[in-house]
Amino acid sequence: MKHSLTLISIRRALAVPAAFLILSLIVAASAGAQAPDFSKVAIKTTKIADNFSTLEGQGGMIGVLSGADGILMVDTQYAPLTDKIVAAIKQISPSPIRFVINTHVHPDHTGGNANFGKLGATIFARDELRGRLISPAPGANGQPGTPAPEIALPVVTFENKITFHLDGETVDAIPIRKAHTDGDTMVYFHNTDVIMTGDFYRSIGYPNIDRVNGGSLDGMIAGLAQVAALAGPNTKIIPGHGPTVDRNAVVAHRDMILGVRDEVAKLIQQGKTAEETIAAHPTAAFDAKIPPANPAGDRMADRFVGQVYAELKQPK
Repeated sequence: MKHSLTLISIRRALAVPAAFLILSLIVAASAGAQAPDFSKVAIKTTKIADNFSTLEGQGGMIGVLSGADGILMVDTQYAPLTDKIVAAIKQISPSPIRFVINTHVHPDHTGGNANFGKLGATIFARDELRGRLISPAPGANGQPGTPAPEIALPVVTFENKITFHLDGETVDAIPIRKAHTDGDTMVYFHNTDVIMTGDFYRSIGYPNIDRVNGGSLDGMIAGLAQVAALAGPNTKIIPGHGPTVDRNAVVAHRDMILGVRDEVAKLIQQGKTAEETIAAHPTAAFDAKIPPANPAGDRMADRFVGQVYAELKQPK
């Protein structure tokens, strides 16, 4: 893959400063991604319960709670997919789309916000997420971010748990502090016994700690602990990306992060640079257990190691 060649050139470079290396890894990963052809994307609907379904297309998982009280959605994927998503929802229920909860700021989860806002949906999210839509972080190559239009912004923001009561369901939107980003939200459907995590938990690939958007290693570990504490033995945990799992899978994912953190910490204590730490491949013990993040087999292990290194090296 294209970014693999870039990583090789990075590893061969001499005396690369750690901050530059981490940025280069992120740029390399972005460069390897192909812009999706949204015209070819199909929306897959999976019925989880009588009044709850998931929608898979391109980007993050969507949740749909349906009933006579109206539709509550979790996330909106990319803007070009809105018509297909709306058509899929109409196949589930003719009720109007009333509420959208955003799990975090990334465009594969919020890109359709403006379209759903125009359809009359009220968007809910963390204060931090709204702030980052208004003043987005620069891109990987330093170009300024594009502010979201007013119609795409959350109308209701929150810093503590909020609860929805509709369609015979109780739905908690629970803040997760500084995990994947600084505006993460976990959504818990009580009666259906479903937790949607957004991207602070993925069941494929290594984690992505988006430090540019306020994410943190400690916050991700704490967020996964919150999921494990809330989930019961039969709870369906729906990640931002990847198949639905149970509590045991989330605990194993957290333990993997702790294991990689400890390995990186040992290498830092030995005086290793970021480049040397990545080259040492501290994820090796876990690679066989981590499903690839895409069909090409990319697990993004080097990116994750670079993020952990940057976290552990920063002043406390």
